[in-house]
Amino acid sequence: MKRYGFTIGLIGSFILSGAAHYIGAPVFGPTAQFLIAAVAIIFVAGFLGKTTESVAHYAGERMGGFLNATFGNAAELIIAFFLVKDGMFDVVKASITGSIIGNMLLVLGLSVLIGGLKYKEQRFNVKLAGHSASLMMLAVIALFIPASFARSFTKMETAQLSVIVSVILIIAYLLWLFFSMVTHKNELSEEAVEHGEPAWSKGTSILFLIIATVMVAFDSEWLVGTLESFSHQYGLSELFVGAFLIAIVGNAAEHSAAIIMARKNKMGAAFEIAIGSSLQISLFVAPVLVLASLFFGKTMDLVFTSFELVAIGVAAFIAKSISQDGTTTWYEGVLLLVVYLILGIAFFLV
Repeated sequence: MKRYGFTIGLIGSFILSGAAHYIGAPVFGPTAQFLIAAVAIIFVAGFLGKTTESVAHYAGERMGGFLNATFGNAAELIIAFFLVKDGMFDVVKASITGSIIGNMLLVLGLSVLIGGLKYKEQRFNVKLAGHSASLMMLAVIALFIPASFARSFTKMETAQLSVIVSVILIIAYLLWLFFSMVTHKNELSEEAVEHGEPAWSKGTSILFLIIATVMVAFDSEWLVGTLESFSHQYGLSELFVGAFLIAIVGNAAEHSAAIIMARKNKMGAAFEIAIGSSLQISLFVAPVLVLASLFFGKTMDLVFTSFELVAIGVAAFIAKSISQDGTTTWYEGVLLLVVYLILGIAFFLV
């Protein structure tokens, strides 16, 4: 019954979102268009999460984790791609910030809290946590340097530095995949997660994965089309819309997957989904968007605002502090959520 209800919600919300986009006013106002597209992308992200979990059953744990991170971030990547295409670089950077802090604080916080309410203490691979924390520090440094030198550089020099840093970060991320999935996969592996029976066959799972990605692409474009009028109507800053509204909607797949793993006492898997997704956003997605902007005639730089840099730095710091001992309790989840709430209020008031 639940599966049928989800399927009806998925198809119905997607069709309604398309109708709202193409019909538009006066039938569908800016608020209705935004809310319908947001609800639809949550359903599509949930469908994407289910398909990646099913594919992971056949691909194995390490490749499955990579697929969860990659396709779990598909919504954010596709949304950001259309924003880059439209030249909305400030919203792109805000959405990148929101995705990073959303995964480290909101997704991980909810997972630790909900898992901790069922289990007094949960454990995960402390070596993996240490390496992940070091990579997040690398991401913070890489985002801090262009902003620090921007005042002394011309726009052309800043753009060149951003492109060079982006290429270096992509190489660093690819080397991390090789390190964690090939040369040191045994040392960084978690206890095998029991997936149970997959939802679909191998071929059906791959087909549904492709369909889900296409649906995310369409609905992401529809959502982006509503942003300007929606934020203008309610007086919301691009920073708040990008860092929180888009990020929360785009993280729907990670929310569900990480919480489910935590409830199964698989905190290592939940940690990898949340932190691994943040790493992919900062070390791969953001640099790819910078390189993609080259094809649209105007280069997006990696100069983030002081608010965004502080938010990412604070999130990385507390996530590192909580994960360094390899154990979590429900109260540590509360701490992560409190920091996220404080940042959300600050961004709203900017």
